[in-house]
Amino acid sequence: MTSKRPWIALLAALAMTSVGHAAVQVDAAPQGSLALAALDRRIADLDAEEQSSKKELADIGPQIHDAHLQVLARGREFYKLTRAGMLPVGGGFDALVRHAMKVERSRRLLERGLDVEKKVRGRGTELAHSLERVAKDREALAGQRTAMDAARIAMEDEKRRQAAFDLAFDGSGRSDYVAIGGGGVDLGTPGGFQTSRGKLLFPVVGRADVRNGKRDGTDGPGLEILAPLNSVVRAIFAGRIAFADRYGAYGRIVIVDHGEHFYSVSGNLGSIDVHVGDDISAGERLGTVGDDGQGAMLYFEIRHGSQTVPPAPWLGL
Repeated sequence: MTSKRPWIALLAALAMTSVGHAAVQVDAAPQGSLALAALDRRIADLDAEEQSSKKELADIGPQIHDAHLQVLARGREFYKLTRAGMLPVGGGFDALVRHAMKVERSRRLLERGLDVEKKVRGRGTELAHSLERVAKDREALAGQRTAMDAARIAMEDEKRRQAAFDLAFDGSGRSDYVAIGGGGVDLGTPGGFQTSRGKLLFPVVGRADVRNGKRDGTDGPGLEILAPLNSVVRAIFAGRIAFADRYGAYGRIVIVDHGEHFYSVSGNLGSIDVHVGDDISAGERLGTVGDDGQGAMLYFEIRHGSQTVPPAPWLGL
């Protein structure tokens, strides 16, 4: 009664994903909640980094402006000191030395100003690139977060379906429920399900080929009833719908509780036309034949409690 759970593998794979600088790793799928927490922390770190970078970048703007103005002023001063016609005349050697010292000091100040402006602008470029990287990493992590949330929800949904599937064969609270004689449809077999062995309706309307089969999670036996796609699938006996949903390798599946702890299982449906709790008559439409990629067929079981029983004798095959 167990089934494979691919979402566990998906959570593990997502939890091991690394994007740029945004690496998140966990050891195993059961730690999915830890992986989500780690992602949330990394996203929070990126948010904090983004805010810090934006603040620093906003502060650098005025610094770049001031540094540039200072370079312009020192450049003009240096130009005045070095252009032709501004050299001292008649002051002698000492005046020439003092002028040379002024030119050298002006040159150093200009170089220093240019270096400061270059560093400030470089830091601004680094911050801009950092913000771009943060945005990409956060977008990637947000995608991971969404995928992991979807995987977690799908896992919870699969667990719910697993519980509902198991409960469908439990019969809790319905031990006194007995489906009598086809619910208004004359089967010619008065009494309960067990007395109708060999006289039950065939589950598919129209021509069909039958072969033995089973599905993952059970040892069988079951039947694969090959019939045209969208052929009507009907109830083999009166009963109550115990399960109507997707479930593992069964695909879309309907389980009918026929009383006396007997159940019919119709899987690989293309559509489901009943709801849990519906009381149905023998021959009533449950859905249609589907195709899971291996050809159109109905997968069919009969169970007593949770145990499968060979269905062919019950159908008179």
